[in-house]
Amino acid sequence: MSKRVLAFDFGASSGRAILGTYDGEKIHLEEIHRFTNDPVNVCGVFHWDVLRLFHEIKQGITKAVHAGGFDAIGIDTWGVDFGLIDKKGHLIGNPVHYRDTRTAGMMDKVFETIPKDELYGRTGIQFANYNTIFQLVALREKDPEILAQADKLLLMPDLFAYLLTGEIRAEYSEVSTTQLLDPKTGDWAFDLIDRLEIPRRLFPPIVDAGGTYGMLSDEICEELGAPKVPVVAVATHDTGSAVVAVPSDKKDFIFISCGTWSLFGTELVAPVINETSFKFNITNEGGYGRTTRFLKNIMGLWLIQESRRQWIREGYNVSYADLEREALEVEPFKCFINPDDDSFVSPGNLPKRVQEFCERTGQYVPQTRGEIMRCIYESLAMKYRYTFRAVREVTGLSYETIHMIGGGTKDRLLCQMAADACDIKVIAGPIEATATGNIAVQLIALGEIKDLADARRVIAASEQPKFYEPVNTAAYDEAYARFEKLL
Repeated sequence: MSKRVLAFDFGASSGRAILGTYDGEKIHLEEIHRFTNDPVNVCGVFHWDVLRLFHEIKQGITKAVHAGGFDAIGIDTWGVDFGLIDKKGHLIGNPVHYRDTRTAGMMDKVFETIPKDELYGRTGIQFANYNTIFQLVALREKDPEILAQADKLLLMPDLFAYLLTGEIRAEYSEVSTTQLLDPKTGDWAFDLIDRLEIPRRLFPPIVDAGGTYGMLSDEICEELGAPKVPVVAVATHDTGSAVVAVPSDKKDFIFISCGTWSLFGTELVAPVINETSFKFNITNEGGYGRTTRFLKNIMGLWLIQESRRQWIREGYNVSYADLEREALEVEPFKCFINPDDDSFVSPGNLPKRVQEFCERTGQYVPQTRGEIMRCIYESLAMKYRYTFRAVREVTGLSYETIHMIGGGTKDRLLCQMAADACDIKVIAGPIEATATGNIAVQLIALGEIKDLADARRVIAASEQPKFYEPVNTAAYDEAYARFEKLL
């Protein structure tokens, strides 16, 4: 009989409940519930609306029950953010969004105690001011009374699993994004935690991807009419689930998990932490089977999404297709941005910030929507090229193709530009990579799929990818030197 599992896939701007059915050969997806993920700015603090998101999880479970039921649940979300639980098990406030400004200056505060090179050497994690370590130091500095009240820290997928099961666990792939995991021991880096004067009691026991948090609670089952099924600790960091879904039969492959962020990297059996990886600020995050996701976080389609939101605020009802068409109508390679410049992190008027970046760096300043979009697209493609070179230099490996996975693969222009900029064939798909990887790990946990290699074989058979061959490499070669000066 076919097995059905329920995947909740949370992104920075939306979430979905997807039923995955495995017939022994292919995985079939059915989206049964979709909802927006709308952060809320309250009294100067940027929050996730976690209770509303949990309500949407309940809605998804109810719809899945009405659709015929399911055998397990898995949840994946973005990384680094967390909720705090007090000794009575109650949530202390709404989790704060990683784009909140509370971490300003906290990296330097941490480096006063743990030098930058030592911190990278111990954790192997890319530096970003939103990492959990810097959020916790911000709490220690600005809201010590909240930290004193807290008994446990639960990262976002662990928090949702706790609300469903009552069990407190921390899943390995999500923990790896905190910059507080020791990749050698696979446990929390308690010596670093002690030096930062963060209470040890906050950090729950770690469970591997593919383990379980526990069973759906009696309370939830009664409220929703749901079956008593396990809540599987899938690779709960969304990129961890997405990488499970890379449909490659090769040992060495490159991926771009493409959405609000572009996660560009490869899968390794062990971390690579050395002077070269430190120079390129490449991260070593955990994956299914305690593999290493050796990658860089690149700003990604956030730049396009937030630009579109600004133009809509100004009264222009433009679609993504409109913006892609306008980008293709203007002259190429007139200007570039560094997609990861700090000025592009926060919500707001992204088109204006693109113009200001170009003016500040002495370039042509884009005037029209099409010119701004062309600048963003080509800058992303150039950052892919830069990162591709960095990964090859650090690993010493060669690669035949780039696998682009996730919702961003629907953007055909970006896929083609990636092929051109990197001078390599791009294989695009699956589109629903994160949900598919989530579902695959649940099926492994249930004993329906043998292992990761078998899961990738099944996934490759379940969706027909699209192929993009490089056709305009010379133009990117000529323009790359100008881009590289901006990094």
